Amino acid sequence: MNAPTVFITGGAKRIGRAICEHFAGEGWHVVVHYHTSRTEAEALAAALPSASTCRFDLADPVGLPVAVAAIARQHPNWRALVCSASLFEPDQPEAPDMDLWQAILAANLAGNVQLAALYLQHAASSQGRCIINLLDQKLANLNPDFFAYTVAKSGLKTVGDMLALARSGSADRIYGLAPGLTLPSHDQTEAEFARSGAVNLLHRFTQPEEIASAAWFLATGPVATGTTLFVDSGQRLVPQHRDVMYLVRETAAA
Repeated sequence: MNAPTVFITGGAKRIGRAICEHFAGEGWHVVVHYHTSRTEAEALAAALPSASTCRFDLADPVGLPVAVAAIARQHPNWRALVCSASLFEPDQPEAPDMDLWQAILAANLAGNVQLAALYLQHAASSQGRCIINLLDQKLANLNPDFFAYTVAKSGLKTVGDMLALARSGSADRIYGLAPGLTLPSHDQTEAEFARSGAVNLLHRFTQPEEIASAAWFLATGPVATGTTLFVDSGQRLVPQHRDVMYLVRETAAA
């Protein structure tokens, strides 16, 4: 298994799936991570030219090291780690749900911190290693919705910035990739998504493949470590006092 390998968390569905398909199309071996989506992950891996699957819970600090060490042994050219999986549930800063906070911070922040550290400890690559953290345009266009999720993504950006500083001078590169609204999210209906997906400067829908192409560019292009790339059709430049999903609902109800 000397082909360049990419490991993509949450790779069985949504944006993660598009990233898996893009890297596979470029000749990389893809490890599709999943937690509960076994059927989708195995079907995707079977459809790709070179792929395998790996299951673990990002919130499991015991199982995570075992899984990472095994992947590193199996793939001596593990060139990239793409952290795409995340929990996305609503809450508000005036009334934080601490059970939800623990779940989201464990998976979206602490799990990714541990995963990145273990990747750098165990993985080898002839051309340096790359970590790409999926963030959110919301970090540049704050609103109070999805409070715990936003705080976790903000923390993940800071982690990436600090890790890039810690690894400066090495061949390793650490990036952030911040999408805008790309697919229906949470309990959003297709009709609501049709109205909200184009609320950006370009008045267009950002496509999953565009996020995947951006991840490929970060993994292979001449991009300085510590860079965060926004792929949101300019959504972050359209001030939104609430999440766009709720803005559309408020407009429809008015």
